[in-house]
Amino acid sequence: MTGTPAPVGPPGLTRRRALTAALASGAAVLGAGTLSGCGSAQAADASTVRLWDLFSGADGGLLNDMVRAAGPDMPGTHIERTVLEWGTPYYTKLAMASVGGRGPDVAVSHMSRLAGYAPTGLLDPWDLDLLAEYGIRREDFTDAVWARTQYRGHTYAVPLDTHPFIVFFHPGPAAKAGLLTKDGTLDAEAFSSPDRFLAAGKELARASGKQGIAFGYVTDTAQGWRLFYGLYKQTGGAFELPEGGPAKVDVDRMTEVIAFMAKLVDGKVNPGRLDYAAAIAAFANRQTAMILSGEWELGTYRAADPKVSAAPFPTVFGTPAIYADSHSFVLPHHPDPDPERRRRTHRAVAALLKAGQIWATAGHIPAYGPVTRTAAYHRLEPQSHYAQAQNHVVLDPTAWFAGAGSDFQNAMSQVLQQALLDGLAPDRAARAMVRRLNTFLSKPSPA
Repeated sequence: MTGTPAPVGPPGLTRRRALTAALASGAAVLGAGTLSGCGSAQAADASTVRLWDLFSGADGGLLNDMVRAAGPDMPGTHIERTVLEWGTPYYTKLAMASVGGRGPDVAVSHMSRLAGYAPTGLLDPWDLDLLAEYGIRREDFTDAVWARTQYRGHTYAVPLDTHPFIVFFHPGPAAKAGLLTKDGTLDAEAFSSPDRFLAAGKELARASGKQGIAFGYVTDTAQGWRLFYGLYKQTGGAFELPEGGPAKVDVDRMTEVIAFMAKLVDGKVNPGRLDYAAAIAAFANRQTAMILSGEWELGTYRAADPKVSAAPFPTVFGTPAIYADSHSFVLPHHPDPDPERRRRTHRAVAALLKAGQIWATAGHIPAYGPVTRTAAYHRLEPQSHYAQAQNHVVLDPTAWFAGAGSDFQNAMSQVLQQALLDGLAPDRAARAMVRRLNTFLSKPSPA
């Protein structure tokens, strides 16, 4: 095997430190029983690569299809999946297994959670020379996504996909409202400022005879943050979270974004009080003409309307930026990894990436560029209509407490709900968010 980079996390990794990283959200610690079965993670035979992931339902079925399709590219290797519960339980178990060197060969992680894992020694770096032997190179990935794989000059994640926050729309009312280009795609210029975006919502409402743009955020732990952070990054405002604080942000631009969000859900043209499920139902049942949503809901919308279309989230505040996350492959830490087992793992991940066309059918944008450049991918609609979103994605801030399923997202969304539901003034909401940011920053990093 080519020289595997030495882990660069801090020495003396302990169960306490690992749990602090994994539970940066402040959620309850799972008992030691969560490790049952982990001890056998390295007991697989010489042909098996053990994979932990969090994909159930349709995505789980697609990953099984990918494993089968990858077979010819990894002869003599068998991938054995273990599917665990999404969220804190998954990341806790992954951390605990990594502490004892009892984790699987490879695991799926949200890229946004990497800052809580790589610095604490919970992960081992990938060998880029070895990946290159199997056809996977750094230049195969967009800069926006690849930049988040790095820690101290080493690569700690290999992206499987980008899953951005986008817009879905019904083509009929969108065309009637004059919001489509000649080729049937969404006219981004019609949404290119706060006033234009709101005006487009009014036109969609008129064209549909119902309501314009749905957004399901009520009681949700992440939706408000997803919309806010993508829009805020479009303003070009700083959002830096130095350890210990204080947060370096632009309160005036935060206020501007929150004020726009409040107008977007004021109930006059767009429905104002929708939870996540109600927003999906409103769009699927054609009660609204457009929805602000994650691409992961494509299957739901297409089942209701096979002609549903989609587009990257429009640039409302001047700077292209689209909120997203990325499912990625990571190497749980092992104190003395077997070189041949690591070689098989690199080969298996390379084979899965090359089978990314299957993953794209769910709506996710394959991170491996050669897939999205194929004619087969360009025939996928509406996926190919929003593929360029991957060039402008912004993930959660690089902080040990942020990321998918974190208390950080929930805390930010709670403040935003007060502004959108209860009339909290946008400037007061912005200052409340900053106070919460500083509270998170006051807690010591496990790194």
